[in-house]
Amino acid sequence: MQYNRIKQSGFSLIEIMVVVVIISVLAGLIAPNIIGRADDSRVTAAEVDLKRIAQALDAYKLDNHRYPSTDQGLQALITEPEGFPPAKNWRKGGYIQTREVPQDPWGTEYQYLTPGTDGPYDLYSLGADGREGGEEYDTDISVWDK
Repeated sequence: MQYNRIKQSGFSLIEIMVVVVIISVLAGLIAPNIIGRADDSRVTAAEVDLKRIAQALDAYKLDNHRYPSTDQGLQALITEPEGFPPAKNWRKGGYIQTREVPQDPWGTEYQYLTPGTDGPYDLYSLGADGREGGEEYDTDISVWDK
């Protein structure tokens, strides 16, 4: 009597464990580099947003001979402001293509004041903590930085 042996193929438990250990070591080396970049990316995104809003404010000034008032705020870049000072040459369609004033990467509104302390206006993000001041990723990010 002859038995037909079927050769089974697959991975042994030891082979699977070796692969898991190798993947864990690689993840341990790579993950800290990727995780630390999330905060850096948010800061960069805030800087880009601030520059884009500043360009929109400059275009508004070119058309209307002044920046929006603090009361009119950044919303004046989206919808034609009412009240004083009037926007006599407000551009149809607004000054920001997204049709909404962006929030900073931490979900907080950008701060806008005119006249500003560092320039014709102050435009800034409150950073990760959403409060004035702070250090590292909690520090305020201004359009006039750099």
